[in-house]
Amino acid sequence: MSELLPPREFTTTRWSVVLRAGGASPEQAHAALEQLCRDYWYPLYAFVRRKGHSPEDAADLTQDFFAKLLAHDAIQSLKQEGGRFRSFLLTALDRFLINDWQKSNRLKRQGERQQTSLEALITESGEPGYLAELVHEETPEVLFQRAWAETILTRVLDRLARECEERGETRFPAVKPFLSAGEDPPALAATAAELGLSLPAFKSVLHRFRQRYRELLIDEVRQTVGSQAEVAEELRSLLGALQRL
Repeated sequence: MSELLPPREFTTTRWSVVLRAGGASPEQAHAALEQLCRDYWYPLYAFVRRKGHSPEDAADLTQDFFAKLLAHDAIQSLKQEGGRFRSFLLTALDRFLINDWQKSNRLKRQGERQQTSLEALITESGEPGYLAELVHEETPEVLFQRAWAETILTRVLDRLARECEERGETRFPAVKPFLSAGEDPPALAATAAELGLSLPAFKSVLHRFRQRYRELLIDEVRQTVGSQAEVAEELRSLLGALQRL
């Protein structure tokens, strides 16, 4: 596996690019924000659903929120004040639901809207994801935080899987269950035997996979905060949301 990610200018992260939207490259800011919305739309849909909206209304509201967020004037109004993309989205969505949504306007916009790929994704995948939630007594805010953390981890695993596929590394499916779990000696020994490795050799392989997993996790979180100083705190918040399960 690779060595630790080399230090990079923090301003190259996606959320930092968005926060600099008033600078020389508004097109780059729009593209960065659009990709972030595409990556992290589900926690917002889950939040709206847990607020009591029907699947159809939740899809429409989430789509309308992103349409407003991605509008040129909305992006230009963002200021370089740091902060986390997660907190920004939840605050903006809550304000949108309270102040900006009128059913008649939503229906009118729905009729005029030309569906984008993001909207199609929300319509097709939002409700199946929500119905698969294991806990349905959480508050909308707690569900949002947990869904955000799970989305982060899913993206990290997907990135690691793609890296392994590109290198021809075939051990990822066997190692995957152990990446974020504690040690389980019987399971470790059984998996080592399946791979034809001694237990010490398998632990060495697992250590390298876990190292890369942590690197990608840190990098993924970096993309959603406004400064390097916020990375560790955001990681603690995400892990805390998962531990409340």
